[in-house]
Amino acid sequence: MAKIKANIRTKAFGFWSEFKNFAVKGNAFDLAIAVVIGNAFSAIVNSLVADIITPALGLITGSTTDIKKLSLNIAVGDTPILLNWGAFAQTILNFFVIALSIFVVFKLISVARKRLFNQGDAAAPAHTKPAQERLLEEIRDLLKSRPK
Repeated sequence: MAKIKANIRTKAFGFWSEFKNFAVKGNAFDLAIAVVIGNAFSAIVNSLVADIITPALGLITGSTTDIKKLSLNIAVGDTPILLNWGAFAQTILNFFVIALSIFVVFKLISVARKRLFNQGDAAAPAHTKPAQERLLEEIRDLLKSRPK
């Protein structure tokens, strides 16, 4: 019985040690921060869609109906079924706006990073080989291109 308890204790401490190593690593903290920021960003975009885009669509279409409230009432026999397709459409619209916003933000960051750090072909040195080696390669290329 003591051997079983010792085995359980060893496994429990091993599990705890693995968990501690995982939780203390930078990747877990980065993931937690990304989730919190993503959640806040999602709330901002949901507000953008619900408070700005949806009313603008209502003005364009001449309807003041909130998209979330659109539904279809179907009667199957004696049982009425209410399909809230508007809430689904609102969720899809939110998804596309969030995806587009994230794409635009990352595109802007990528462009700014390239401009800031001068990444690309322009930053690479023209010749990294010694002059003697470049000259030998030119001679080789000229000999290859010479008619036989």
